[in-house]
Amino acid sequence: MKSNKDKNAWLWVPILYFTQGLPYVIVVTLSVIMYKQLGLGNAEIGLYTSWLYLPWVLKPLWSPLVDLKWTKRKWFLSMQFIIALAFLGIGLSLKTDVFLTASLACFWMVAFASATNDIASDGYYMLALTEQKQSFFIGMRSTFYRLAMITGQGLIVILAGYLENTFGDNQKAWSITMVCTAVLMLLITLGNLFTTPKVEPNQLGQKQTKTSFVTIFTSFFQKKGIWLSLAFILTYRLGESQLVKMASPFLLDSQAAGGLNYSTEAVGTIYGTVGIIMLSIGGILGGILISRDGLKKWMFPMILALNVPNVLYALLALTNTTHIAAVVGTVVIEQFGYGFGFAAFLVYLIYVAEGLSKTSHYALATGFMALGMMLPGMLSGYIQEWLGYDGFFIWVVLAALPVLVIVRYLDYPADFGKKATT
Repeated sequence: MKSNKDKNAWLWVPILYFTQGLPYVIVVTLSVIMYKQLGLGNAEIGLYTSWLYLPWVLKPLWSPLVDLKWTKRKWFLSMQFIIALAFLGIGLSLKTDVFLTASLACFWMVAFASATNDIASDGYYMLALTEQKQSFFIGMRSTFYRLAMITGQGLIVILAGYLENTFGDNQKAWSITMVCTAVLMLLITLGNLFTTPKVEPNQLGQKQTKTSFVTIFTSFFQKKGIWLSLAFILTYRLGESQLVKMASPFLLDSQAAGGLNYSTEAVGTIYGTVGIIMLSIGGILGGILISRDGLKKWMFPMILALNVPNVLYALLALTNTTHIAAVVGTVVIEQFGYGFGFAAFLVYLIYVAEGLSKTSHYALATGFMALGMMLPGMLSGYIQEWLGYDGFFIWVVLAALPVLVIVRYLDYPADFGKKATT
């Protein structure tokens, strides 16, 4: 099997990571817009869609199964096929009287399958490529993941908006949109089937037993300063985790409800194209600067970059500004700041995972990262309905205060990440 190392990587790496990014962005972002346009309140949207983060929180618990059973290629192909079926289920359920319960059940299927697909795809990437090629293709991998985000948060939302205008029936429009999404998912799954080489033997040894996994799990919580680190991880995006759930409803809601009354197509265009591009640029620049100077120099500025732009949403809400330049400018600055600030967070997660069992500990760290998104997001809609959009965005700005205090007490090497590959 070794001869298949690096085979057709230029073809399968883009498809595999596009397939990884698409279901995630649909679960996390597109679901919010869809349920808003189907008439759900912000409290319901925030609660229901934030629960969908749970599989990414818990995925470290079943990640050993991906090593112990089957091959990683069989895992990700199976999960991608399940995702396609679940998207179809969402599309068909939206025209029924039980659309909310049925579609949420299907979204849960997508979320669990997507989290498992992430584990298998990342493991396959490391197995199917030599170390040199892993570094070489990291940029392509990131680029196609971002393209998936543009597709899910932009093009598919624009399609839904077009169909809303064409049919004048939001349920029908989103039903067709999700069926089309299922077809797209099936096509790229077939692309992975025919392009990914078989690089694993069917035996997947007994390298990781239940006992060893328990040992690895407990050793994570025995790291020096781990509880302060976990507090930092859980609060790093305390404001952003709430803003990301309510930003699209804010743009879509009527002005009478405190929103900006933008169309679905406009929101898809703003967030899914310009927004994602600026997010990517911010992330790339952040990685370059940390690689050049180390994490310590940029940690505090990047925390500010993540949180200060949220003031602009508060200003939009307080002034009821609907001018396109002000709205696009806010999204551009906020998304750039998010990408820039998130770079420091990712490097810190790598630091937390340092030592023995690095892969498993990184999975645990990212699980807590997902928990830090899930819990505040669940409450975001209730807070927004209680405070209104203006009060909500002021609260989002204030939510940055805990991490600004905690970061002062963190202990990590000043030059960590200085020579890391971006």
